[in-house]
Amino acid sequence: MIYLEHFGLEKAPFSLTADPHFYIDFIPHKEALEVITSALSFGESILKITGEVGTGKTLLCNKLQQELSERYLVCIIDNPYLSAHELRCLLANQIGIDKAEFDEQFLLTEKIKQRLLSLLEEGRKVLVLVDEAQALPDSTLEALRLFSNLELESEKLLQAVLFGQPELDARLADPKLRQLRQRITFSYQLRALSEKEIEHYITTRLKQAGYRGASLFSRSVCRKISQASRGIPRLINVLAHKVLILTYGQQNHKVTPKLVKEAVADTEDAYALKSMSGWWLLLLSFIALNTTLLLWWKGLL
Repeated sequence: MIYLEHFGLEKAPFSLTADPHFYIDFIPHKEALEVITSALSFGESILKITGEVGTGKTLLCNKLQQELSERYLVCIIDNPYLSAHELRCLLANQIGIDKAEFDEQFLLTEKIKQRLLSLLEEGRKVLVLVDEAQALPDSTLEALRLFSNLELESEKLLQAVLFGQPELDARLADPKLRQLRQRITFSYQLRALSEKEIEHYITTRLKQAGYRGASLFSRSVCRKISQASRGIPRLINVLAHKVLILTYGQQNHKVTPKLVKEAVADTEDAYALKSMSGWWLLLLSFIALNTTLLLWWKGLL
């Protein structure tokens, strides 16, 4: 990255890659992790995490894989366009079934069940993490539900967490998916970050990337990024990255509000920043109107 040396960074602080190294224990992510880990320990079969585009679902998914890999054999499903058979093949591959057996579609589910039983006897539970679940075909979601039915008297052979955009809730409201919906016992909806959280987010990401200098992003700069990003972490990363490039281009070591405006203007999904003078004009107009009304009212008395 062109500005790393300029700012004394070891790695790009605002990369869009969902790197668990950059996980920050904010309230929404912390609560989501607590919901998931608690529900899994209770033996629940299917859990659901939803959030708008860019709120950190994939990062949370990767963080879970990192944290639970010692307790579970974690299988990642990150292709949202898998057919039901392709889902079975991918799951079979990740739990150690020979690929030569994949063509026997009618027997593959039974082979998966037997493999899950063997793993459980070895003390290994299987956890399936499904990213972009809102895009999975109905038949694939149904296949996943059927796997969640596999159980012994006291515990499930397989548990799953669905990560998806709010459209996933709309999909699950369809009567034909009601059996899957009833299997989802715990869910959590990720929210956007507050202005205070964004300031902490930017500062922490810089420290995680190796920055040790004076503050780069002032409170007023963070406020503008908060306004433009609507608290969406992905947009925060895009804007902060562009701002650092612009700051480096001017050979400065301090981000300015003017450069934030330039970054916002270059980012399609960012909200345009409102002019402070415009707000003052609106406020003055409101005061003038109320003064006029007050004088008029007094004149009537």
